[in-house]
Amino acid sequence: MIYWLIFGMFVVTYIPRMLPMLFIKGISFPPIVERWLSYIPYAALGALIFPGVLTVDQSFPMIGLMGALVAFLCAWNSKNILIPLIASVLTVYLFQQYVFV
Repeated sequence: MIYWLIFGMFVVTYIPRMLPMLFIKGISFPPIVERWLSYIPYAALGALIFPGVLTVDQSFPMIGLMGALVAFLCAWNSKNILIPLIASVLTVYLFQQYVFV
């Protein structure tokens, strides 16, 4: 029974991902549509991350916002994924341990 459940979940998630690739393969979009489509991954990532930023610490939601601000500033300056990640985690840790005790 569990194998049928896993197979069903595979089919349900694979078909919506496969169909657009089959139909849009030969179509070229205007540059403005291409540019608009290029922002979708960033918007989706922001929508997934932002609720977590507000719920890092229920008693002090500013901790998550400070971590997000530090991550944004580091990403703006460095264009590297590891530097904002490490800086934001370190900021949240330091705020939790030493500022809001």
